[in-house]
Amino acid sequence: MKKRLVFAAFSFSAIFLIMVSSVFAGGKKEKAQPEVNANVNIPGSEPQSGEKKPEVVPITVIQNPKIKSSYVKESPGGSPVKFHEVWGYVMQDEEQKFDPATMPLTDLCYFSVDINSYGEASAIPDIKKIKNFKGRKHLVFTSWGRALTHMVLNPDFGCRNRLLNVIETAAKDYDGIQIDFENVPYRDRKHYQTFLKDIRKRIGQEKWLTVALAARTKDIVDDIYPYKEIEPLVDRILVMAYDEHWSTSKPGPVASIEWCSRVADYCVKTLPNKKLIMGLPFYGRSWQDTSYSKAWIFKSVNRILGEKNITNIDRDSANGIPHFEFDATVHVTGYFDDTYSLVKRARMYQEKGVTRIGFWRIGQEDPDFWPWLGLN
Repeated sequence: MKKRLVFAAFSFSAIFLIMVSSVFAGGKKEKAQPEVNANVNIPGSEPQSGEKKPEVVPITVIQNPKIKSSYVKESPGGSPVKFHEVWGYVMQDEEQKFDPATMPLTDLCYFSVDINSYGEASAIPDIKKIKNFKGRKHLVFTSWGRALTHMVLNPDFGCRNRLLNVIETAAKDYDGIQIDFENVPYRDRKHYQTFLKDIRKRIGQEKWLTVALAARTKDIVDDIYPYKEIEPLVDRILVMAYDEHWSTSKPGPVASIEWCSRVADYCVKTLPNKKLIMGLPFYGRSWQDTSYSKAWIFKSVNRILGEKNITNIDRDSANGIPHFEFDATVHVTGYFDDTYSLVKRARMYQEKGVTRIGFWRIGQEDPDFWPWLGLN
């Protein structure tokens, strides 16, 4: 189903015509569930004897009165979808976006402690900023640059041991540590695994150790993130089943149902159920067919001036530098997730036997989604 939203936006003196297409598309730490209000604001969520799948009955969900939808939203229908664990990420300085009273989470990932250019960990966030949450809290460590990640993981450098010291100290205030290193160089694939082993030694068996890994639909030869090799080293693996399409790809859903289904099929047969967390995106992306935001050489400037029939230019009065303006129509395609598509994806995972899901990230979501999610 497609909906076309057309409006005028002015940037670089250009008129953007926007077309948005929405797509509907327990281990050793298996302790008792934390105190989380699983059924808060969840109508029709009472369990029924022998029920394996949500009963499809019509229910009414009141939309968030603070946010007025710009389009007619469809109800997913049926009953809320329930999982054994629900994980969510919250950014530093966005703690106020997390509401434990209305968001049925068992695990909260505090994002993040990043590694700077010198291989040092940034400041540790204050766990006291997360208020009134009785579930587990995990501190996320990130390293983005490939060269930087190499320097951190390779034991020949001193950065690795210093980082391990920081992780060991930081873990004392948290229930667990999560490693989100998304640019591990190929030659460091084994270093990555020994790094996880070293973290386990430092934080002990009572703390949780989890990782966030890129999505896979099949085995990859010499994979940097081999699920089967990493699984014994950690308590949970959050599979980032999103960015099927990205900023420089062709337009498409961040996580289509068909692609997510193939990711889930692979994960379910590769990983133990208790260790698998299927990640869902709250964000969307947009693409434009023409971009005028770029560096220009004189030849290109002269060409575009001719194409736009611009014969007179203005000059900066202070130093004589010429500048120009013109209007342009740009076609923009956007894909995003709302309550309908999120519930549909969650139900698909549930039907495949997935019992744990996680969301990137709190504050980006359609707020009407939360009443459709529960815990079992």
